[in-house]
Amino acid sequence: MNFRIADTFTDSLARLTGDEQKAVKTTAFDLQMNPVNPGMSFHKLDRARDPNFWSVRVSSDIRLIVHKTAASLLLCYVDHHDKAYQWAERRKLETHPKTGAAQLVEIRERVEEIAVPKYVEVEQPAPAKPVLFAGVADGDLLAYGVPEEWLPDVRAANEDTLLELTDHLPAEAAEALLELATGGQPMPAAVAVPATSPFEHPDALRRFRTMNDVEELERALAFPWDKWTIFLHPAQREWVEKDYGGPARVSGSAGTGKTIVALHRAVHLARANPEGRILLATFSDTLAHALRIKLRRLISNTPMLGERIEVHAMNAIGERLYELQFGRPRLASIDEIRSQLDAAAAAHPDHQFSASFLLSEWQDVVDGWQLDSWESYRDVQRLGRKTRLPEARRALLWSICQDVRAELQQRGWITRAGMFGRLANELPNRRHPPFDFAVIDEAQDINVAQLKFLAALGADRPNALFFAGDLGQRIFQQPFSWKSLGVDIRGRSRTLHINYRTSHQIRMQADRLLAPEVADVDGNVEERRGTVSVFNGPAPTINSFPSADIESATVGDWLRQR
Repeated sequence: MNFRIADTFTDSLARLTGDEQKAVKTTAFDLQMNPVNPGMSFHKLDRARDPNFWSVRVSSDIRLIVHKTAASLLLCYVDHHDKAYQWAERRKLETHPKTGAAQLVEIRERVEEIAVPKYVEVEQPAPAKPVLFAGVADGDLLAYGVPEEWLPDVRAANEDTLLELTDHLPAEAAEALLELATGGQPMPAAVAVPATSPFEHPDALRRFRTMNDVEELERALAFPWDKWTIFLHPAQREWVEKDYGGPARVSGSAGTGKTIVALHRAVHLARANPEGRILLATFSDTLAHALRIKLRRLISNTPMLGERIEVHAMNAIGERLYELQFGRPRLASIDEIRSQLDAAAAAHPDHQFSASFLLSEWQDVVDGWQLDSWESYRDVQRLGRKTRLPEARRALLWSICQDVRAELQQRGWITRAGMFGRLANELPNRRHPPFDFAVIDEAQDINVAQLKFLAALGADRPNALFFAGDLGQRIFQQPFSWKSLGVDIRGRSRTLHINYRTSHQIRMQADRLLAPEVADVDGNVEERRGTVSVFNGPAPTINSFPSADIESATVGDWLRQR
């Protein structure tokens, strides 16, 4: 008998108290070990439309709703007695007639409206807003995963009722309708292969998961609010498991699950390559710590995988590899660089460059690109640099920076860019790379030297480099060409469009501030149109303030009130 859990079960479990959750988990483990245990108290739900819904007694008041057949036991929902029964009475498990995916469908309750005459004057209602899907054929709506009995409601939906309607529909149908309503053209849901279980459909896998053993169930119930450890959207799963002939990048706005894809990608590579060593890297130590916690949750039932997945901040792994190969680096601090720039500039009293400009020119151009000659500095593309300089002024700048380079070399200091540059030059000489695969989160903040190092690490091997990031969130780096450094993602880049962290209302407001697409220097386009959120929320309040101080004070007061 197949033992499965639904995302509706993990959602409802997370809403119970700690003691109630413990009792539910014990019952779930008992059911998995022996679904026909005579000691389990099953009760058939007479009022449920689905004849296979049963309740299982957890305690005097807690009931677990299961869907039971001869071949399958599915944990669907858990709650206090009356609420659990009411949930089951309003739903049924069915196979979609067109896509073949298993769906928990909310039963459409038809209530006749009775007009009661009122002998008072009332304001005339505003004209009804136009329906959104009048031009979409029933067959197309079904192809998007809309349940048959909800077709009339979909046909009647307008911009005021759509968000409420989508809360009652399966996720694939809701996402497709929202994309249609915002001018997009969603892809029809995949059609199940004949003789394939409806639970194996890509859309079904995002809400139902087979538990193969107690350890897998234990992991699923340990962090029920972290559904990403169990359920993936089909688009996410595709990019996690896909084979790539070269570097690949997944992008998307904040909340679309890029980090989740990166985590699952690292674990997938570890499972698919039993001898492979995987680097999972991100921008900062703080983000790396958060990734380690998430990784432990994801592989809690197979902790041995963690021995081959190393999680580091980019600078941290650079320092470690440098120390192993060349000895501990003497890294020049930012204050030391400033001091050297000031001293070098003092030798040219008529330079007229500000200290901040000198530092940014050093970091973003000279040291960032590891330029070691006047010719290379003269000819480099200064993308993102707002100040255009004639050649004579650039020659003066180079003279100042060259003095700094010489002083650092004399003192035995190295910058982080120099550290990554030396590693990149050394890697091709190694028989075996330190890592077989690298997965990089927050990739928009990777700098030139780090990308050179990663390009050398990947060495054009299939699946060697996988990036997750959002150009719209780039904070720390000037734009530059990845292709020129040996990382060509053309044809292997994808934008995620399902937002799990931001409500429809907030995202729609934020979308007004963003360009519909963002392109990198190499022409790879991140398409922002068609992004949809998976939940509703209150409409955001928009305020303006005469000054930043008043704005900060008002926000502080608002937070304290909560």
